[in-house]
Formats: sequence, C-alpha cells, structure tokens
Amino acid sequence: MSHDVTPSTDSPFRSEPTARDQAPQFVLPLVVRIEKTAPPARTDALETAARAVLVMLGDERSVGDGEWAEVMRDWQDARIRKVVRRARGAEWRRAEGLPGITVAGKSAEVRVFPPVPLDGWPKDLARLQVSGTDLDDPEPPVAADVTAPVLWLNPGLDMSAGKAMAQAGHGAQLAWWELSDEERAAWRDAGFPLAVRAADPARWGELTTSGLPLVRDAGFTEIAPGSCTVVADHPALR
Repeated sequence: MSHDVTPSTDSPFRSEPTARDQAPQFVLPLVVRIEKTAPPARTDALETAARAVLVMLGDERSVGDGEWAEVMRDWQDARIRKVVRRARGAEWRRAEGLPGITVAGKSAEVRVFPPVPLDGWPKDLARLQVSGTDLDDPEPPVAADVTAPVLWLNPGLDMSAGKAMAQAGHGAQLAWWELSDEERAAWRDAGFPLAVRAADPARWGELTTSGLPLVRDAGFTEIAPGSCTVVADHPALR
C-alpha cells in the first residue's frame, strides 16, 4: 500500500517543473494563535497543525458536493502549498470570523481555512505575519508512541516553527492520500492521533528509503529545493 511519492511520480512537493505547475495555484492558509504571554509549545503546535490539515481534508464540506469541495480539488490538482501565519488578540478574533476550522491541542490553537488563490488572500489573513513563529518546547517531548502515526522530521534541517508546521501538514496529507477509505474513517473517528518528532539521525536514512510517504520540499522558503523534510509513518502503511 505504501510507495515513495518521490522522485519518480508527479509529486506535489518535488522541485522540478511538472504538470501541476500549469494548473492555477492555490494555498492552504493556517493561522497559529501566539499570544505574547502564553505562546504554545513548539511540538504541540506542529502536531495541531498536522491535525488541522487532516480535519480539513476529512470535513464533509471538503468532499463531494460540499461548499469547499471545488477549491479543495483545485488546490490538490496543483502544488500543495501551505502557509502558516501567526495571530494574537484582535487579529485572532478576526481570523476566527472567517470560514474555517479551529483545532486545539494541549497548548496550541490552529485555524485552517479553505484554499485561496496564491495572490488572493482575504484581507484579514493577508495582513498577518509569517515571521515570528519561533516557538520552543518547555520540556523535551516524550518518546513517540510508534503504534500510532508519527511524522518524522529531518534531524539535519533547521526550520522555523511555522515552516515545520507546514511540513508536518504535508506529511499528514501524504499519509491521508495513501490510506483506504476505511483507514481514513478510523483515523478520523479516533480524532487523528499523531506525533511529530525529530528522527534519530542514525535512522533517518533508513526512514527515507523505507517506502513510507516522503515530503521533498519545493524550496520556496527557508530550505533548499528537493530537501527531504518529513517521513509519514502510519501503522497502516508499514
């Protein structure tokens, strides 16, 4: 059931030009709430962003004849771009007033919105900053439960929290695409349990050649094109 989405197939994340580049380009906006006095923990923000992407993919409005279905199809037919912006206070309240879904973690809140044209962001989202999403973990995250899905991050890449949130979302989406309808329903009904962790450097090479879904970033921001960023390790795909 699992296969490597790169480099031989038309991956939405590969750096080389593909047919996906000829389609109209959309972006999935994600907004993370970062209040000055109580910023979320980094790992929780990454996990909440990944779940937010899955919640959007699994929402009834995103499929069939749902109100977001057409734009979701258009987005997935092109490059699978995601952009994470930050908000607090009145900015966050305005963002919550726009159509979307808020997903809460232990300390993090992330709101995901239906895809928008690359150059057609709603005003209240366009004014939000992309920078300033540097977050920390107050304590090292506990070891991941490998009986549940784990999104393994490349331990050799230094990414801002916002960039890593988008990459975790990419990995979750690739896993979702690989699952059967029954497996998707089971994951959704369980509340999309998952962990995001940096891989052991000694195991990273093994993970990238395991046949599990692999994100190769297109290199629009922060890191070099073609960089392997995430391996999506879902039990159903092993």
